Amino acid sequence: MAEDDPTVPIICEECGTETRVPLEGLAETLERHNENRHDGEQIAQVDPDVADRIADMVAADLGLLEDE
Repeated sequence: MAEDDPTVPIICEECGTETRVPLEGLAETLERHNENRHDGEQIAQVDPDVADRIADMVAADLGLLEDE
């Protein structure tokens, strides 16, 4: 991973862990953790505050937040 590669915070409240992973490997890391630690149940996730912010940015970029 290069120093300037974007990272995303992921949390697992059940395990009590929080870490940052490269955006490129995010889905694989979450899937592997949840498979190995939680029998595939989606426990570990992108930090909810970050996920909400990303969703807002995508919605704005798509024009979904504009008044009709």
